Amino acid sequence: MRINIDTDVCIGSGQCVLAAPTVFTQDDDGFSELLPDHEDGTAGPLVGEAARACPVQAITIT
Repeated sequence: MRINIDTDVCIGSGQCVLAAPTVFTQDDDGFSELLPDHEDGTAGPLVGEAARACPVQAITIT
């Protein structure tokens, strides 16, 4: 499983950080990014919840 954030779509709402704070963070501009070593999606069901919580569907899990 791989987590991808479409930075062209992200609006920086922070819903992913609220849903999965051990996986996501926000950069200096407020846009979402993955914390180091979480690109492979090993954080479990919280990642799926973060993807569902994104208001613009900028997070995909493949």
